[in-house]
Amino acid sequence: MPFMDKMKAGAAQAAQKAQQAAKAGQAKFDEAKAKREQDAMFRDLGAAVYAQRTGSGDANAAGEIDRLVAALKEHEETAAVAAEAAATPTSTEPDSGSAPAAGGDFKLDD
Repeated sequence: MPFMDKMKAGAAQAAQKAQQAAKAGQAKFDEAKAKREQDAMFRDLGAAVYAQRTGSGDANAAGEIDRLVAALKEHEETAAVAAEAAATPTSTEPDSGSAPAAGGDFKLDD
């Protein structure tokens, strides 16, 4: 295989690995965002329950609690589906012949 073909194959493999790393980074970012949203809903739920139990809440505190509980359930279901999809293995093996084997047969002529 000519040198330029090997360089192209190596560049393609590097691009694929960079793309995989970007996807993994985006997944971590999305996971952190979902966690912050969930934490905010739990905080709001706790505040609503506290207000209701201490008598400092307004008339629609029960409705707000129900809304937050439903939102948290939906959030958990969505997270479970996303985690299941992320756990599904995808093929990350390079195509045969697309990159030189480890310890390739590079020889430089002096």
